[in-house]
Amino acid sequence: MAQDMQTKATGARLDQGDSRVRHDTGLSGALRGFVDRVSSGDLGMLPVVVGLVLISVVFSLLNPVFLAPANLVNVLFDAAAVGFIALGVVCVLLLGEIDLSIGSMSGLSSAIIGVLWINTGLPLAVAIAGSLAMGALVGVVYGVLRNKFEMPSFVATLSGLLALLGLQLYILGPTGSINLPFSSPLVRFGQILIMPAWLSYLVAILPGVLIVIGAVRTNAQRTAANLSSPGISIAIAKAAVLTLGLVFAVYYLELSRGVPWMFGVFVMFVVLLDYALVRTQWGRSMFAVGGNAEAARRSGINVQRIRMSAFMVCSTFAALGGVFAAARLASASQQAGSGDVNLNAIAAAVIGGTSLFGGRGSAWSALLGVLVIMAISNGLTLLNLSSSLRYMITGGVLAVAVIVDSLARRSRASHGRA
Repeated sequence: MAQDMQTKATGARLDQGDSRVRHDTGLSGALRGFVDRVSSGDLGMLPVVVGLVLISVVFSLLNPVFLAPANLVNVLFDAAAVGFIALGVVCVLLLGEIDLSIGSMSGLSSAIIGVLWINTGLPLAVAIAGSLAMGALVGVVYGVLRNKFEMPSFVATLSGLLALLGLQLYILGPTGSINLPFSSPLVRFGQILIMPAWLSYLVAILPGVLIVIGAVRTNAQRTAANLSSPGISIAIAKAAVLTLGLVFAVYYLELSRGVPWMFGVFVMFVVLLDYALVRTQWGRSMFAVGGNAEAARRSGINVQRIRMSAFMVCSTFAALGGVFAAARLASASQQAGSGDVNLNAIAAAVIGGTSLFGGRGSAWSALLGVLVIMAISNGLTLLNLSSSLRYMITGGVLAVAVIVDSLARRSRASHGRA
């Protein structure tokens, strides 16, 4: 009798625990988990989203043109080239490395496009392939210097910055500039082409649909394995909020010209890199090496190969950013890749949430970060502020992002010890 009562009491406690689990997996539980993660220093992309909202509010109050649909379309056109470069920077930052030559690599890439396509007369596809191959080759060189000679990436890429800049000036020759024909597909792509409205709306709806499908599949797998199923209420709420936001964004942009193809291709590459980082062994190895290279090596990961691939991806994306920049400017010149290109690309990756200390970040951080950088640049331009002020303000925003990252890292460490 006593044993039966004990069994019933134990079952009651398990039922109560299971009830608490089901409660915690609901919307209130998700909100409570989010608050716990933020309080423990896991900020995710919250700072950059809040920052983007604040930037939009401030600049729209100072100049209502900032939030005009036509101006936002121009911002998206400008964001694609720097966004590609920032996307590559995310890969090297995940390993705790750096590439300071990304601006020079993009400038050299645009010069290669001009020389091979315009001066030599080769097909445009061949010229683009040549620029991307040059980017991959430069990444291999950096990987060899880091792996074989243990040269710090800061020094190796700083040397590469000067070498690539010199090569860019050399192949452009004394004229220093090559104009690209405005009627060409490349320039039209960089300045005019807009996605059809139906395709833009379809792309806006697709993420929400995939979230719900993924949640249903996960629940089915957990149910089949006799595990507790959290339900799909949270996934439906996330999908609804995301879909409403994206559909409204497309609707607002369609009041002007619509979503540029240039930006759409950039977002496609963001999705592909995010999948590679989250769903593949290569991506998991990237995070492992960035978190602790020695531990990753002891677990069987080829650290040198991962570093080599990260530098190659970074330089190749920088070269692709140079192609997009040439399309946007309709020229290849000595000024391409200079100025604040390095600052904007690295700042976009860091501001978006990728840690300078390695092991934390995502492809989406490049997308959000470049929107912040381009919004600041565009807003300051509309206010007719000088370049000196734009540099200082952008540098200040980067400093704030690094401080937030450092404080969050310290908070996570203290919670881990606790």
